[in-house]
Amino acid sequence: MTPLIDVVFLLLIFFMVSTTFEHQAMLRVDLPEASDVSDAADQPKGLELVIDKDGHFYLDDRQLVDARPATIRAALQEAAGDKRDMPLVLRADAQTAHHFVVTAMDVAAQLGFQHLSIATERVPEQ
Repeated sequence: MTPLIDVVFLLLIFFMVSTTFEHQAMLRVDLPEASDVSDAADQPKGLELVIDKDGHFYLDDRQLVDARPATIRAALQEAAGDKRDMPLVLRADAQTAHHFVVTAMDVAAQLGFQHLSIATERVPEQ
């Protein structure tokens, strides 16, 4: 009976160690919907700029001090360094005021980011 318990215990440890965990963000953002959305797995690793419904900005899960363009610019420059060809994903809540999204896009364009994507949710097909 003891060898069977050892085998089960080893299998349990093996599955616990080999399991991949899904990245769960602490910030809840309701993305706008689109009918044609590419998979996130197809996108190379880059920066993620999140805007919640209240207009708070987060760059790679770190909250920015305020929503001023100078603050966003400084955070993007620090995170990207000289790599302006790095993909930048803009993930804004569906209830976010339009001017926050435009401000983020304007700052990214001023800094010379070449690959800007806007994240959306896939609409279920009917």
